[in-house]
Amino acid sequence: MLDENLPTYRFRTSSDNPLHTLLYYTHNGSEPTADYLIKRPPPSSSHNQYALGLFDIQYASVLYAEILLKPEWYQPTLSAAEIRANGGQSAAVAQVPQVFSVSLYNPDQTVNVRHQQGSWSKDAWEFEVPERSFRLPSTSRIDQECTESQVPELVPRVNFRWKRDGRMSRDMTCYMSGKTVGGKKNKEPDITIALFKAGKAPSVAIYEPNMRRVDVEDRKGLEVILLLSAEVIRDLYLSPRQDPFNTAGAMPPANVSKVDKSTASGPSMAGAATIAGPGMSGAAMSGAAMSGALANVRPSASQQPAGPDARIRADVEVEKKKKKKKKRAALMEQQTTREKEKKLQREQEEIKKMLEREEREEAERRRRERVEREKRVDRETEELRKKYGAQPALPPRPSPGPRASGALGGWLDAPPPPQPPRPRSVGPSPGPGGVRFAPEQQQQQQQQAPSNPGGGARKTLGNLLHNSPYAGAVAGTASGFFGGSAKDEEKRKKAKKKRSTHF
Repeated sequence: MLDENLPTYRFRTSSDNPLHTLLYYTHNGSEPTADYLIKRPPPSSSHNQYALGLFDIQYASVLYAEILLKPEWYQPTLSAAEIRANGGQSAAVAQVPQVFSVSLYNPDQTVNVRHQQGSWSKDAWEFEVPERSFRLPSTSRIDQECTESQVPELVPRVNFRWKRDGRMSRDMTCYMSGKTVGGKKNKEPDITIALFKAGKAPSVAIYEPNMRRVDVEDRKGLEVILLLSAEVIRDLYLSPRQDPFNTAGAMPPANVSKVDKSTASGPSMAGAATIAGPGMSGAAMSGAAMSGALANVRPSASQQPAGPDARIRADVEVEKKKKKKKKRAALMEQQTTREKEKKLQREQEEIKKMLEREEREEAERRRRERVEREKRVDRETEELRKKYGAQPALPPRPSPGPRASGALGGWLDAPPPPQPPRPRSVGPSPGPGGVRFAPEQQQQQQQQAPSNPGGGARKTLGNLLHNSPYAGAVAGTASGFFGGSAKDEEKRKKAKKKRSTHF
């Protein structure tokens, strides 16, 4: 079921004339109104041809487009029994051509629709429509007087294809599949353009949302081509009419090619398209085929069975033909394989170039982002400098010492700064020769004057007393305070002995 909102044309046979078909137009659920009229000529005036024209419904003299198609005749190769049944004569058979043309008027142009037959795939009918159909306005008299209506080959053409929805289906869909420029086709993804639904009341719906993507100047001509091509395909391929070429009672042309029936392309018009040879009517043919008097027909001398030599030669010829077919098939397979390999190589090269291009674009994008970020940082720094002024330079920091691996850091293991000397908690003890000092001071005295134990020692002692913190009044007070006890003298002796042991 088609969407009622799409522009739709419905085909209805006229009740007044069965050769006329009315096209009713509806859009957005509106009431159908007659828009076009398809006319077919009477069979008596159109022998051995298929013709129809699209006229305006209001003005019968306005012809938009027409189609004239003649069948292709061939002489099938029959067996001896069939030849005897036909009285020694073979009948010519008509078949549908693979190409039919749609002739448009104002502007005049011809569009060829080609049938692409498929074995297991779906059948398709392809055609091309030029992008530019109307002549450009010009003040030149030569351009105005030129009556050439053919579109130049350099004009780009848009490719369309009617495709059957299924092998057993009679519905079709029209796709836009790309463009042709200078004879080279550019394949593009299929875009739906129109839908055809078969049945008692066939209809063609224009898929309006995708029409803006169609680069065709003559939109009216494209609509006419879609309508007429759908009607011809339905009459000749999907639902063949009875005797569409009006061959009943007509004679085939003189130049009939002899083609094998199995190799003949296109559907043949069985029954109605078979024309009897001269001197043999259809009743005679049917009587000879249906009666049992086939044995009464005596074959001619040329139809006598051949001898064994002839059979051998025929077998040899058949073998030669089979070998030629096999060789041709092998060559075609090799050619197909080479083409596939070349195509795969081209695709790989294109993918490689695309990846390299993407990498270059990504590197360029990153570089631009980095430059932009640096510019932004410089701009913000300049704004902050203008707002808060220049920041004074900070003194250099001292280089940190070696860090320890402990949890509290390296500052615990660093050597402490040097401290001033601390005075002893007790003063010098007076002895029999004067004031006694610590062992360190005695050692220094011995190092300074080892050779003069007498006066030198006293001189050194005087210097020490002069430089010691107990010099002067304080020293006298200390010696008077600590001297005069026998017990203290004993302790000093013991301490002296201990010092001598250590030092």
